[in-house]
This record gives sequence, C-alpha cells and structure tokens, in this order.
Amino acid sequence: MALRHTVDFLLYDWLQVEALNQRHRFADHSRETFDAVLDTCERIAREKFAPHNRTVDSQEPQFDGERVILPQATHDAHAAYAASGMLSAAQDYDVGGMQLPYVVESAANAFFACASVSIGGGMLTVGNANLLMAYGSEQQKQVFAHNEFSGRWAGTMCLSEPQAGSSLGDITTRATPDGADFASDPLGPRYRIKGHKMWISTGDHELTENIVHLVLAKIAGPDGKPVAGVKGISLFVVPKHRVDAQGKLTGQRNDVALAGLNHKCGWRGTVNTLLNFGEGKYPDAQGQAGAIGYLVGQPGEGLRCMFHMMNEARIGVGMAATMLGLAGYYASLDYAKTRPQGRLSAGQGKDAGSPQVRIIEHADVKRMLLAQKAYGEGALALALYCARLVDEQRTGDATAAHEARLLLEVLTPIAKSWPSEWCLEANSLAIQVLGGYGYTRDYPVEQYWRDNRLNMIHEGTHGIQALDLLGRKVRMEDGQGMRLLAQRIHASVAHALQLAHEAHHLAEHAQALSDAFEQVERATHMAWTHHEPAQALANAVPYLQAFGHMVLAWMWLEVELASLNQGPENLGRRTAAAFFYRYELPKIGAWLKVVASCDMTCADMPEEAF
Repeated sequence: MALRHTVDFLLYDWLQVEALNQRHRFADHSRETFDAVLDTCERIAREKFAPHNRTVDSQEPQFDGERVILPQATHDAHAAYAASGMLSAAQDYDVGGMQLPYVVESAANAFFACASVSIGGGMLTVGNANLLMAYGSEQQKQVFAHNEFSGRWAGTMCLSEPQAGSSLGDITTRATPDGADFASDPLGPRYRIKGHKMWISTGDHELTENIVHLVLAKIAGPDGKPVAGVKGISLFVVPKHRVDAQGKLTGQRNDVALAGLNHKCGWRGTVNTLLNFGEGKYPDAQGQAGAIGYLVGQPGEGLRCMFHMMNEARIGVGMAATMLGLAGYYASLDYAKTRPQGRLSAGQGKDAGSPQVRIIEHADVKRMLLAQKAYGEGALALALYCARLVDEQRTGDATAAHEARLLLEVLTPIAKSWPSEWCLEANSLAIQVLGGYGYTRDYPVEQYWRDNRLNMIHEGTHGIQALDLLGRKVRMEDGQGMRLLAQRIHASVAHALQLAHEAHHLAEHAQALSDAFEQVERATHMAWTHHEPAQALANAVPYLQAFGHMVLAWMWLEVELASLNQGPENLGRRTAAAFFYRYELPKIGAWLKVVASCDMTCADMPEEAF
C-alpha cells in the first residue's frame, strides 16, 4: 500500500485529526486544507527530492577551501521546500505561518524523508527557530527565528566537540563577555565564543544567505574558571555572518570557520562539519578574534534550553529512520512482485520443468516483507501519535496538556530509538529480499541501509536513550508518566476485549499486550529494588528494547481497532499486527529477564578478558 494511503488512514481514521479543527488555533482548517498540504509536499518530494537521492549520495559535499559545493539538485530541492511554506507551517499567521497542527506537519514532512532523507527538509532550521521562539528575547525571535522560518537563513545545533562527544559536561568551548557594554546589546548579552564543534550537520553551505548556529559554551565563574559539569553550560546564538539589530547583514563575516567535512557512510548529501569558533580566521574590524555570540536565556541554563531542540530532533530522527525503513520496504516489495526465481514445493517435491514463480510467493520472502511492514508502519503510527501529543500539549486544556507532556517524556526515547534499530533491520531485510542485487548500487536498498545506520547514533545513542528511559523518564515526577501510559494501554486493552466478538484475534492481542506491560512494570520495579544505579542501569538497553516492543504492540492494537470494518484494504494492517504479536512481542521475555535480575555479565567483564 502506498505511503499516502497509510498516512491518510493514520491521520483521519485512527488519530481523528479533523477534530482538531474545533479548536480556536486550527479553526480555519479542514480536511481539504490538510489534504492540500499533503498533496503539495507529496508532489515536491516526488519531483525535487526522489529523482536525486542517488545523486546526492554519489556527489558528496566538497570544500574548496572557501565554500562548500553541493549539487544543483540540493539547491533546487531546498528552494522548493522553502517556497512551500513548510518551514513555518506550524507557526502563527502573523509570522507567515499556516497554524497547521504539528501532527499534519509531521505527516507532510514524511514524504521528503521517504524521497531523500539526506537532502533534508529543514528539520534543524525549524528546531533551531522553535527553540528561539521558546527561550529567545523578542529581538532574537524577530531577527533570527523569523528569518529561519522564511527560508532566508538556516539553523544548526552545535553541541558535540571532538574530545567530548555526547559527554556535554566536558565541553571546553568558552564564552567571554565582549566589552564593558556586553550586556546592553539589543540582540542579547554579547560574548566572544572560542572552541571547536564536531559533527555539525548543515554547519556550512551556500543554500541560504546566513546560518544561525546555536552553540553550547561555558562562561567563567566568579573564580575565573568555568563551572564543572552541565550546570555550567550556557546557550548562544552565533550567526555565520554578522547582522545588525534589524537583521540586516553587515557585510562582515563572523569568526566561525569551517575546519573540514566529515565523510559518512550515509546521509552523504547532508553537509557534516567540524567548525572552529573564534580561531581568528575572520577577525572583526579591529582585528580581534572570537566569534560574536548572543546569550539565549539565562547563564547556566543552556542545556535545559537546548533540550527543546534536542527532543524535537529526536522525534525527527525517529521519523527519518521510519521513512527509510518504509522506502526500503516499498522498493523490495516492488522487486519481489516482479522477480522470478525458484519453484514452490508441491506433492512429491519441485517440478523442475514448471515455470519459475515470483519470489513474493515464497513463504520466507513474505516473512521478510511482513516484518518490514510491521516495523515501518508501526513506527509511523508511533511518530504520528507523539506528534498528536505535541498538539495536545500546545492546545489542549490544562489537564490534557499536562498528561500529553508526561506521556511525551516517557515516549520520546522510544520514538527516537525504536525506529532507528528496527527500521534499520527492515532495511537489512530489504537487501536480503533482493539477494545479490541488494548490495549493489543498481538498486537503492543498500543506500537506505547506509543512511539509516546513522540514526542509531544521531541525537543520542541507544545507550543514552536507554539510560534516560530507565534512569529518569519512568521514575520522574513520582512515576506519573508511567502511570498515564498504563492507563492508556489498559484502555486500549479494554476496548479490544469489548470488540472481541467482532474479531477473535483482538482478545489474543489484548491479553498479550496486558501481559507484556506487566512484565515491563515488574522488571522496572525489580531493577530499582535494593540495587545501586550502576546495577539497575547495567541492562538499560535491553530494557529500552523490551519497552519499545511493548509500546509498538500497543500501537498495532490501536491500529487494529481503527481498521475494523474498514474493508479488505486493511487486511495487510491486521496481518502485520498479527505478525508483530506472534513473532516480535515474545522477544521481550529474554530482554527483561536480565533487567529484572540485574545481571552483571557485561558490566563485570574485566577489560583484560576481552
């Protein structure tokens, strides 16, 4: 089934997004306006992105010593995306936005990720601008965020450093007040930024007239030394080109220099950089080195502010992984329908004289295709469910908004990590379906796998997401988020049992989901009973995997309930749900066994024994 049919079903039949139009913010919208946005994005993705997916993979960004050179296709795709208005789709009308529900915006952007994830659809620019709208001053919003929403400028997030990686408390980038009048700059308290940032996606290019870097750095304390750990981190907006208080380019380059490009196994069309801040390559008019940056929010609150963008990016990475998984599924499905190979066993064996059958007729190929469908469409349901929670958090009443926030806290590590692992597995299965052709560049599935392999690392590794989930999210605010998740899951189970007379398999799946949640809940309790954090968290990744499978089983039960009495076109969804419950959900037992027992096999392995 085509992506559009799946998106329409999830939006309209399951999530009932048309009901959002009853809220004041979305009152001007209807299914017709939502469909118009989806139509436009689907068309642009088909015309400007998909034909050039292989081009941007083979023609990687190049640095000639002065500027980054990208294929013309990337320039054309970016221009078309910016012209569509999608950079500001969810923003207020008075800043040029459409006041579109975030769930519809997410669904529309999915077409671009499916067509060519490494050309990109402005995820970082939108996330950068959204952070500034949440924490920036009015002037920072006007000058930086609004120009990003218009497409004139692009945005990045600069966290990691060569020596620190994900350990942000160890960053060494420094911020020093710039002159006696530093606090009175209309763009915000003005600092000189010096340091190095690594793995900065879209860190330099010529797609826009300016690039807005959001940079984490440390300000010296009263003793002249930076505060140790994450509490000493502040956030700064650092433009590539200097601007005045009205947002006009001054003609002066800020002291931000491209030190080199990182060449990756995938996402090759996206520029990935090492940036030097304040090294003196672009000194100011007085010859002074140091990149000019403006403080965002309060000193020492940088990481808290940056999490606004990081959490948004984590959900975006999960969506990118999902769409790569589905792109591989569609490609391998088309291949399986047309590739003749082998014969089916019948009676006394195979008849060598009979015609070959298409490989989709083989049971094991069906298994691999069904797994891809279960992973990809299940992950898309999760991504859109989370996007719908964002809308609830922003526009629901106080109780609904509070509950949506807590659920998002618990689900965000899953929304990022589960698609990154299992839609990568889907890409591996797509290669397997194609056999020897799968790992050649004659077909796109090997590129989808390479592109997707990065997503287990993008925006926080599996280990980081797992520690966040088991170490913090399921226990935060006295476990309120976990209890809300339990309520939602139990409500789905109860609904399924009520309708079991219409479809007997619903009772089987409802009971399996209920049992799975009980296993997760028991393992959570056991991990934290009479154990130190090091023991409780030793098997955080298996916990993440089990928790994710339990959540995806919930998503599939929800999809099943929405597909009842919907006609034969939903047979594929119901079969994918059955596959997930029978082939995937039982895996959680092994994962949770080591969690509940706080097994220390891995943690206690002595280094010299490797």
